[in-house]
Amino acid sequence: MSFSQRLFTAILPRRWAESMEAESRSWMVRCPCGCERSVWELGGIRWKASGQPRRYMRCPKCGQLAWHSVTRDPAANPPIPSGKYHV
Repeated sequence: MSFSQRLFTAILPRRWAESMEAESRSWMVRCPCGCERSVWELGGIRWKASGQPRRYMRCPKCGQLAWHSVTRDPAANPPIPSGKYHV
């Protein structure tokens, strides 16, 4: 676990920390060569986020510096609520 992961899981309520970890595990970082890892495995946090950013990094499989796409696996978790709740 990275420093930021330890810090946030220590200060946030347990339910939020579990949600943060589960969602971060559903975000996948993919290299053009086909290698993929979750954001959480890389030591990152991606929680309540949207979009499809890219990261320039070295791939552990092919060893090349390349743009990796970051996408969410829809099968891993249900979509994030829009924030509008009806009582």
